[in-house]
Amino acid sequence: MRLGQPLIVGVIVVLSAGLATGLGLSGSHRARASSTSSHSPRTTLRAAQKPRARPAPALLVNPPAFASARWSIVARIHGQPAAWLSERSGVTLLRFEQTLIRLDLHAGSIDGGATGWVYGDQITPAEIHHVVAAFNGGFKLTYANVGFMSGGRVAARLRPGLASIVTYRDGSTNIGTWGAGVPSLAKRVFSVLQNQQLLVDHGVVAASTATCVLECWGETVGKLTSVARSGLGITASGQLVWAAGEHLLPGELGAALRDAGAVRAIELDINPDWVAGYLYVHHPTGPVPVPVIPGQLGITGKLLEPYTRDFFVLAAR
Repeated sequence: MRLGQPLIVGVIVVLSAGLATGLGLSGSHRARASSTSSHSPRTTLRAAQKPRARPAPALLVNPPAFASARWSIVARIHGQPAAWLSERSGVTLLRFEQTLIRLDLHAGSIDGGATGWVYGDQITPAEIHHVVAAFNGGFKLTYANVGFMSGGRVAARLRPGLASIVTYRDGSTNIGTWGAGVPSLAKRVFSVLQNQQLLVDHGVVAASTATCVLECWGETVGKLTSVARSGLGITASGQLVWAAGEHLLPGELGAALRDAGAVRAIELDINPDWVAGYLYVHHPTGPVPVPVIPGQLGITGKLLEPYTRDFFVLAAR
């Protein structure tokens, strides 16, 4: 029995070592496995509980409850500020960042015709989920000193010397005098709206706004001088600025655009029936238009339905 005991102990040691080897675990491996198994559930739980950063919505339009003289952000695209709203001395101002937003010129069902246009008489399906804002265009196309071209199609002949809103095929827009500043020879033109002379040029309001109201800046309903007016300007940095109000002289509209930073600007349509602007708040069922000019009569269908006159849409790129 004394001789057998060492033999039995040896067999047990060998079997124990073999069992450990068969399991593929050395002493150090077993220690690490024990350590890992004791900590991995907690690590997994912490990872599961950690909130993931949610991507910013591609387009968020959020008009303020009340406009003020300070610029308020009203639209963000991929989290970046893209449009601002302000109201100063009876003038509503919208400012747009062109690197994030493009300007689409639409033909009306009467001004231009209902068919044959890339951008026709209502906001298109291609724009519906990208629309930030929309507002009226210029004078009726039968009026003197206007021009209209879009997508290579001409509704009113373009003429040198007229104030022009020029949008190029790369999506950028500039404002200037046709043949003396615009168009750029380095870019292909997509659309042009011409309307009278420049209201603001080199940061200076046209002198004729004080001396030639009706003859130079458009016939008004009832021959009134202070009526609903609108205009579009461009800043030195390339941002677009739209201005409108219900009771404005041409000089007051020009001064508002100049004070908002416009170095060049054009008067758009006038009179209460045709001056209107909207911001579009997006919902799962579609965009909901919000009027931006206090007291505006508005446009039937709010440009989501066919409209007789030309107009502009600001859409996220």
